[in-house]
Amino acid sequence: SLEEILAEGVEDPSPASGALPEVGIVRLCKARMKALQEASYYSAEHGYLDVTMELRALGVPWKLHVWLESLRCAQQQSRTGITLSLLREFTTIREEDYCEELVSVGLPLMFNILRSSKNDAVVQQLAAIFSHCFGPAPLPAIPEIKAALSAQLDPHFLNNQEMSDVTFVVDGKPFYGHRVLLVTASDRFKSLLASFGPDGNPKKEIEINDVKYNIFQMMMSYLYCGGTESLKTNVPDLLELLSASSTFQLGVLQRHCELICSQHISLDNAVSIYKTAKAHGSEELSSFCEGYFLQQMPSLLEKEGFKSLLMGPPCSRQANISASTLAHSRENSPIEELEATLARRLRSLHVTSRV
Repeated sequence: SLEEILAEGVEDPSPASGALPEVGIVRLCKARMKALQEASYYSAEHGYLDVTMELRALGVPWKLHVWLESLRCAQQQSRTGITLSLLREFTTIREEDYCEELVSVGLPLMFNILRSSKNDAVVQQLAAIFSHCFGPAPLPAIPEIKAALSAQLDPHFLNNQEMSDVTFVVDGKPFYGHRVLLVTASDRFKSLLASFGPDGNPKKEIEINDVKYNIFQMMMSYLYCGGTESLKTNVPDLLELLSASSTFQLGVLQRHCELICSQHISLDNAVSIYKTAKAHGSEELSSFCEGYFLQQMPSLLEKEGFKSLLMGPPCSRQANISASTLAHSRENSPIEELEATLARRLRSLHVTSRV
C-alpha cells in the first residue's frame, strides 16, 4: 500500500534533539519524496485521481501541473467533493510555481467550472482563488484628461436669461444658454444649435430628453465655469452625469466622472458603475471595475446584483443558462472580461516579470 511505501522513507527524529514529532506529519527522506512526487505526476497524467489524492493526503505537496490535471479529471468525472477539496488547496501551491500554464490552462478550466457549477461552495472557492491570484495591490488610478483651452463665460451668465439666445427645455423647465460658448463645446452641441425651426431660422428652444434637470445644470456649470472641483455629488448622480457627458461628447467631464466613481466604488455600487461604464464605452472605468471585482469577488458574490451580472438571473441559473450565453450578442460577457483581466494580471506579475 501507499502507507507501506511511505513508511520505508520516513526519517526518524534524532533522539538527541528531544523534540517530539508532530502528530499526523510524515517526514520523508528527499529520495523517497522525489519518487512519490514522480508517482503523483504520472498518476495525474493518466487520470488516476484517487491515487493522486491519496498521495496528497500522505504528505506529497502539490505541483501546479499535477493540481491542474487533478482538477480537470475531477471536473470531467463530476466529483464535486474532490473538486472542492482541490480548490481549497490551491493556495498551498507556491507562487514561484505560477507560470504560463496557470494562465493558458488553469484559468480557462476554472472559469469553465465557474460557468457550469451550481455548487455555492465551489463558486465561492473559485472566487477566493481569483482574488488571491489578482493580489491586494492598489488598482491603477484612472488618469484625468487635460482640458483644451475653450471659451468660457462669467458664472453670472449660467442659466441667466440676460443675453441668452437659446433656451433648453429640460424636464419641462427652461434652461437659458448662450450659443457663443456652447457651439464650441462639442460636436453634439454644435449639431443641436445648428437645427432649424419651421420658419427657417435657428431654433430658439431645444428640447432635451433623457437628462434630468439637475444633471443638465451640473453639466452646464462645468461648461460655463470651467474646472471640475465643484462637482461633488453622490455616485448615482455622477453616473447620470457621466451618461450625459457621453451623450453630449464632453470627454474631459466624462473622464472626471469616471475618476470620481473609481474613488467611491463599493460593494453596493460596483455593478451599477460597471454597467454605466460599459454602456458608454468608458474603457478605463470598465477595467478598474473588473480589477475591483476580482479583488472583492468573495464578498461581491453575496450580492445578488453581482451574481446576476456574472452568472445570469436566478431563473437562468436554475436552468443552467450562464450570463455569457445570455449575452452572446455582446462582444464579451462580464465573466469573459474578468478572465481576460486576470490573465493579463497574472502574466504581468508572474510570467513576463521573470523573462
